[in-house]
Amino acid sequence: MGGYQEPLFVIDTDVKKNIIYTGIGRNHPGLYRKYLFIQEENIHWIRDDISLKNGEDLDVFCRIRYRQPLQKSKLYKVKKGMFVEFEKMQFAITEGQFAAWYLGLELIGSGIIY
Repeated sequence: MGGYQEPLFVIDTDVKKNIIYTGIGRNHPGLYRKYLFIQEENIHWIRDDISLKNGEDLDVFCRIRYRQPLQKSKLYKVKKGMFVEFEKMQFAITEGQFAAWYLGLELIGSGIIY
């Protein structure tokens, strides 16, 4: 869509109602989130000895983009999957992309963002 001084970004979609929600400009608050969720079947642990059980949590560093600086985060394991809570708001967390989590610089797991 043209005619805007700043680019439009997709913030959310409603497939049932056939609606796309957009925000104007990179600083639109709808583009920033502090949490993401990964469904149980899309969690991949590299270190099984560290994998979380339901109700457990773990302080880690996480990234959602290739070469993004590691972000201080916390994993929360629940029955249907896992929440990742970032210490700082993250730009454009996108369904279908991967999140990867680390202890220090060691990659210990990843998952597809839901």
